[in-house]
Amino acid sequence: MSKKICFVVTVSMTVDQFLRFGFEEFHNNGYDISLVCDMDKDYVTGLPDYVHPYPIKMSRGIDPSGLVNAIKTMKRIFTENKFDIVQYSTPNAAFYASIAAKKAKIPIRLYCQWGLVYLGFSGIKRTIFKTIEKIICRKSTDVQPDSKGNLDFCRRNGFYNAEKSRVVWNGSANGIDITKFDYSNKEIWKKQIRQEYNIPDNKIVLGFLGRVGKDKGFEELMAAFKSLKSKYTNIVLLYVGPNEKPDTVSQESLKYFEDCPDIIYTGGWVDDAERYYAAMDIFLFPSYREGFGNVVIEAEAMGVPVVVSDIPGPQNGMVDGVTGFKVPARTVEPLVEKTSVLIEDEALREQFGKAGAKFAVENFDSKVLIKKIIENRDWLIERSKR
Repeated sequence: MSKKICFVVTVSMTVDQFLRFGFEEFHNNGYDISLVCDMDKDYVTGLPDYVHPYPIKMSRGIDPSGLVNAIKTMKRIFTENKFDIVQYSTPNAAFYASIAAKKAKIPIRLYCQWGLVYLGFSGIKRTIFKTIEKIICRKSTDVQPDSKGNLDFCRRNGFYNAEKSRVVWNGSANGIDITKFDYSNKEIWKKQIRQEYNIPDNKIVLGFLGRVGKDKGFEELMAAFKSLKSKYTNIVLLYVGPNEKPDTVSQESLKYFEDCPDIIYTGGWVDDAERYYAAMDIFLFPSYREGFGNVVIEAEAMGVPVVVSDIPGPQNGMVDGVTGFKVPARTVEPLVEKTSVLIEDEALREQFGKAGAKFAVENFDSKVLIKKIIENRDWLIERSKR
C-alpha cells in the first residue's frame, strides 16, 4: 500500500526551488505524491505524471479574501484523499493548510519552517505575522525548521517544544546539487564570467546573490562596499538578483548601486548561479533573517570564502574562521573589517575556499539529504500508527 503525501506551498516557483528535486526519490520509495499550490496549466502539464496537481488560487502577502476559499478547498482535497502526511511551507500556504489539515483530521501535519517572515516586519504587520506563525505551529503535529539556529530560537521563544520539532540531517530545505555546483569547473566558469562582464584578471570580485531589499542587508552591503572602495582600487562587486523591493531601501544607497561603475549587476536571477559564484573571490551575505540561506553553502561549494551575518540559518551553513567569517547583523564596520582581511590575504582566501567546498559537499549533498528526509517521513508514518 502506497504512502500518501501532499505538498502545499503558495506559488510554483517555490516548488522548483525547494521541492521538485526530491519528487522522483519519493516516488521511487513508494509515495503517492500530490501537490497543492497556485499554478497555471503550463506548469501542471510540465509536472511528472506521478504527481497529482491541485491548483488553488493563492497569493503572497495578507489575503483575507482568499483565506476562506483556500481553507475550504484544501479541507475537501485532504478529506477526499486521506493523506498520511500533509507537508506545508511558506506563510500563506502553511496557514491555510495547517487549519484545513487539522479540520480534515490528517494524522501528520508537517510544517517545514523555512524562515520566520515576521522578523523582517515591524508594528502591526509584525504582530499579525507572528500570530500566524504561532497558529501554524500549534496546529501542526510536527515542525521542521531548515536550520538548527531557527530550531533553537523557536524553542526558546515558545513556538514549539522539543518533542514536536527537529532538523533533518544538517539543515537546508534542498541542499546542494553537487553535479551542478561542480568545484572542478571553477576555473573554467570563472574565466567565462569574467570575460562576459569584462572583469580584468587583477580585480578581486566581491559577490552577492539575492534581491535588492532592506532585509537582505542591502544598506550595509552598499555602505561596506563604498568604504572598501576608498581603501582598495582593485575590487568590484558582482550583484546577482532582482531589484524587487527598491522602496525598502534608501534612495542614497539605491543611487550608489545604480551609478557605481564598479558594481556589476546581472539585472535579475540567473539559471546558472554556479558560474557566477565561480567568478567571485569573496561572498558577502549581510542578511537580517533567513530560514537557512542556501546561497552560503552554494558559494562554499564553489570554493568561495564567505562573510555572513551571525543569524540563524547562514551561520549554520559555515564554520567561522574555517570557511569564512561571521559578523554581527545590521553592522557595517565588522563587515568591512573581515572582508578587508580576505582582500589582503590571497592564501587565506584559498584556504577558506577549499575548506568550504569540502564542508558543503560533506554536509549538504542534496542526494544524501533527500534520503534523510524520506527516512524521516517513513518514521513519522510509522509513529502515527503506534
